Parts: sequence; C-alpha cells; structure tokens
Amino acid sequence: MIRKIITIDEEKCNGCGLCASACKEGAIAMVDGKAKLIRDDYCDGLGNCLPACPTGAISFEEREAAAFDEEAVKRHMENLERAKAETAKEAFACGCPGTAPRILGGGKTAESGHGGCPGAASRALGGAGSEDGLSACHGHSPRAAVSQLRQWPVQIQLAPLGAPYFQGADLLIAADCTAYAYGDFHNRFIRDHVVLVGCPKLDPVDYSEKLTELFRRNEIRTVTVARMEVPCCGGLERAVRTALERSGKSLPLEVVTISVEGDILS
Repeated sequence: MIRKIITIDEEKCNGCGLCASACKEGAIAMVDGKAKLIRDDYCDGLGNCLPACPTGAISFEEREAAAFDEEAVKRHMENLERAKAETAKEAFACGCPGTAPRILGGGKTAESGHGGCPGAASRALGGAGSEDGLSACHGHSPRAAVSQLRQWPVQIQLAPLGAPYFQGADLLIAADCTAYAYGDFHNRFIRDHVVLVGCPKLDPVDYSEKLTELFRRNEIRTVTVARMEVPCCGGLERAVRTALERSGKSLPLEVVTISVEGDILS
C-alpha cells in the first residue's frame, strides 16, 4: 500500500539517538552510529520522532510500505522490555569484583568543584579556568573551584559526531566514576581537553561503534582514557582501542588508571 512513513537522512543524522527514544513503537534503532527505520510495519506515520531530531534528519515521504501492524509492535516492545530487564539483571547481579562494596579511608580533599532536548544541545563553553568566576561554585571565590569543562554534552551516547569542537581536539574519554574518585579531576584531566564520559557496565551499548565514526570524521590530536582499576572498566579502554583500530587512525593514546582510593596507578 502507498502510505505516509518517515525517512531518515543519514548525512544529517548525528547519532544522538533522541529519535529512537521518542519512537514509542520501537521503529527506530541506532545502527553503526546512525538512526535507522528497522521495519516499515512498526512505523505508525504519526511522526513523534520528528520534533526530537535536533538536525532535521527525519521527514515524511509517501511510498509503498507495509501497513502499520499494532500487534507486531506490541510483540516487539515486549521483546525490548524483556531484553532491558535481562541487561539490568546482568549488570547489577553479576558478582563482578568491581561492584563489591567497600569503605574507603578519609583524609582526601577534593580541590576542584564540582533529545531535541535543550539540555543535550551541543555547545562549546568558553573561559575554562578563567578568573571571571562564571563557573565558580556559588558562595566561593573564583579560585576555589572553577570548572574546566569546555563543551556539552559530555555523555558518549549524546555527543554529536560532527560537533566543531572535535576538530584538532585533545580528547579525554573518561569512565563515569573517575571524576568522583580523583579529587583534582578537572585540573588534572579535563583542562584543555574535550571530554566524553560513559560507563561500559551500565550502558548496554557498544561504544566502539560510535567512537570509530568519531575518529574517522574528525581530526583528533590525542586521546586520553581515564578509567578505574575495577575489571569492568576495562571495557571502556577496549572500546577505544577497537575504535582506533577500525578507524584506521594512528593517534597518540594514553591510558590512566585510577584506584578507588583516588590514586593514579598508571
């Protein structure tokens, strides 16, 4: 039948995944860092995904397509929910040594502070480390704790591949927990770097796919990986090494391992 259905322009798609989250029928999935319409009969043609796209990559077209199948969508969503439940079960009940509870000794002082969605909009932040105090903690002098963050967003899954700040960047790819474990993280690691963060334990995605495209499309200068000592954090390092290999780029790579007590181990 001829009907209205969405179409996705891969050139405009930045891989943010907001459309996939907005689609209540699960018709859109992220494949190789790009949004894809996985089955015509999952798309109801109402276009809930259109306003979620920040780059205008999604539009309507009329073409030969299978009719919307509500029962097939219901089964598909049930399968997705089942997969999510299994992923959560594996993530939190695996007995991984990195999730073992422990009490850490005190005495360490943290010297630094601290779809379509407006909060996920890409932006470059100026004045990192400046004395104007715009990023300083409320109620303290600018010298007390000035953020060194230079760009937004910072989550690997939200970062747009074509953001201009990646060109010529010294890239820091950090595990989520590192900024909490290492007290001077902003000054030691974030200063003068573009930052991406993620957790291979909690995010049910393969980071290497998006990072491969990131390395291919941009002229990155150097890559630093900041990871925790726990075994599961090795997934982030492996994803970066795999992405570099697949991208064909030979970039300077430094891997810094931080202990749960906040010490740099290597």
